[in-house]
Amino acid sequence: MLLRHTTAEIKEREALTVNPAKTCQPIGAMYAALGIHNCLPHSHGSQGCCSYHRSTLTRHYKEPVMASTSSFTEGASVFGGQANLLEAINNIFNIYNPDIIAVHTTCLSEVIGDDIPQIISKAIEDGKVPAGKYVIHCNTPSFVGSHVTGFANMVKGMVKYFAEATGEKKDQVNIIPGWVEPADMREIKRIVKEMNVKSVLFPDTSEVLDAPLTGKHQFYPKGGVTIDELRSTGDSIGTIALGQFASAPAAEALDSKCKVNYEVLDLPIGLLATDRFIDSLRKMAGVAVPESINVERGRLIDVISDMQQYFYGKRVALFGDPDQLIALSEFLVTLNMRPVYVVTGSQGKRFEERMAEILKDIPEAKFKQSSDVFMLHQWIKNEPVDLLIGNTYGKYIARDEDIPFIRYGFPILDRIGHSYFPSVGYSGALLLVEKILNALLDRKDRDSAEESFELVL
Repeated sequence: MLLRHTTAEIKEREALTVNPAKTCQPIGAMYAALGIHNCLPHSHGSQGCCSYHRSTLTRHYKEPVMASTSSFTEGASVFGGQANLLEAINNIFNIYNPDIIAVHTTCLSEVIGDDIPQIISKAIEDGKVPAGKYVIHCNTPSFVGSHVTGFANMVKGMVKYFAEATGEKKDQVNIIPGWVEPADMREIKRIVKEMNVKSVLFPDTSEVLDAPLTGKHQFYPKGGVTIDELRSTGDSIGTIALGQFASAPAAEALDSKCKVNYEVLDLPIGLLATDRFIDSLRKMAGVAVPESINVERGRLIDVISDMQQYFYGKRVALFGDPDQLIALSEFLVTLNMRPVYVVTGSQGKRFEERMAEILKDIPEAKFKQSSDVFMLHQWIKNEPVDLLIGNTYGKYIARDEDIPFIRYGFPILDRIGHSYFPSVGYSGALLLVEKILNALLDRKDRDSAEESFELVL
């Protein structure tokens, strides 16, 4: 499905989305639930919904994604899904034996109006939930929000069901990482450990969706935040929420429930955002920044300084999740690049406010929430760019318009590496710089005349 039919003439569209720069809420909820140790995500809806969500996550992570479904049929669609969910809870604990079932709704169960808390209460009363086992839930109708909203709702559900304040503060910091890759979660934990700070990261998909191949099947990989850790979040000295869209709702809920102060930061992608994360962690935990972290930062600055002539003035188009786009755009500006087009399919006034701050010195910049990839393509047709950054669906624009393309975000269906190599922190920024530089220099080599085809740059 190449996109050469896309017209350069832009017409206002209010009720039509073409190639949305997002997917549906339950995928985000399922991904977040996989970040709990010994948790089985459960899709309360039709079998087809669950299959789509599992297959998309499996294709992105190249790992088997386990999840169950209420398997709605015509009867459940008319009379409600309570009987299906009660039977599912009973079967799941008897057959698959998770510690937690994390239920998320779908369009169908939301339209019906199933009362999930009431169904969970009945399951407990009927003895379908064994002692020491748990069922949690969040509402994720696909007709509003996006996968980012679904992620945020499930993480908020973790706080609602597990966080508790005992009155005895623990010397630890909660970190809500937002929708990032398993490698990013691992890198955040490494940075925190390097700073000698005790933390609870939730959710945590490292060692779950990037688990090693050992020759033995493990239904529940060893990774993920534990129930005890989730409970302890109510006694932490503070919370750092990384990303306004994916992480702030859980941090706000934790503060409301357990009076844990929080700070919402941009995802630590790039130099300045990582600086702010390190500084906030330093202040909240009352520690000094070790020399090893300063060395990592210096290494990043050295590479940026050495190669800045290849970044300078390059026009970039981006699409994807709002938290990621905010941090990526700021990093590109730091590199003296020009993010001229930025679109997200998610909705939120904060996105446009933050982009206006970041791109204030780029008068030709256009950015839009609740937009789509069709609009981005039209902008590019009118004024071309030097680089495109986004998920796999951007490859059609890149091919049709002959633009260097860097895959970033969700989903990435035709490459590997995104789940194994971080983009957060100074080390992650260094990997991003290498990707950007290679894409630009590969194009420079391809397009250079023989007399300017250089061996050494």
